[in-house]
Amino acid sequence: MTGLVVKNTGSWYQVKTDSGELVDCKIKGHFRMLEIRSTNPIAVGDVVDFEMNVDGTAMIHAIHDRKNYIVRRSSNLSKQSHILAANLDLVALIVTVNYPETSTVFIDRFLATCEAYTVPACLVFNKIDRYSEGELLYLQALTNLYEGLDYPVFKISAKHSTNIDELSQFLTGKNTLFSGNSGVGKSTLINSLAPHSLAKTAEISSYHNKGMHTTTFSEMFELRLGGHIIDTPGIKGFGTIDMEMNEISHYFKELFEISKECRFGNCTHVHEPGCAVLQAVDSHTISTSRYLSYRSVLDDCNEGKYR
Repeated sequence: MTGLVVKNTGSWYQVKTDSGELVDCKIKGHFRMLEIRSTNPIAVGDVVDFEMNVDGTAMIHAIHDRKNYIVRRSSNLSKQSHILAANLDLVALIVTVNYPETSTVFIDRFLATCEAYTVPACLVFNKIDRYSEGELLYLQALTNLYEGLDYPVFKISAKHSTNIDELSQFLTGKNTLFSGNSGVGKSTLINSLAPHSLAKTAEISSYHNKGMHTTTFSEMFELRLGGHIIDTPGIKGFGTIDMEMNEISHYFKELFEISKECRFGNCTHVHEPGCAVLQAVDSHTISTSRYLSYRSVLDDCNEGKYR
């Protein structure tokens, strides 16, 4: 039998058949024997083949080819990756200027990974109802920056349903991964877009202004007008993986474009004479924050560290 993986709890996979039946599955041991450098060889969004057991559960024995997927470095096993989801039309990164603050380094690392794995991305700035005048000005600056790089940007309040219709229309018909730091309001937003999902929500820790994990596994929800949302646990940092040093600048759109004017073809954009990227940073043609994010990914490759 064949089905779509719609939920992953870590040890069990819930698979939906073409008839709409939900089947609890485990994976056969040979998946763990394969040379898959991932903590989870199967992810939500995968199409799999499975065999039924006499007790009503099933065993997954094959995975269909993926059109794409998105990964991050596993926080526990730094040399392994963790597949967030597979077969995606879009990634929506949910971010907040404050309550809690999402760093531009986190945003840029995520967007670079989307570029590396050829998955379109958009940014959803949540909690606009809470921002001060200064925070709203900063939000507009970020909007100008990322829209200038051709990333769609949405400014919403999930709590008050502000601009939700515009976002809902954009997501219709797409299989979209939702991701972001803990506490940015993913679950509240999903409940607004797919009320039948009943995603768990929690308040922000006011002492640290940080989010608390409410989603503990990945799950797919149907949108009313067509398409799906894949919800994933909130993450604190985004570790890149399997990026070669000479390719990293390719995943920062503006760096890649300007790097064509560098004196040396193998320019790292760090110290070389005649580097067009460094000149662009000095002249503010390239955002300083974006360049610092690029350097942080370079540091990962140089030091083999996790962020």
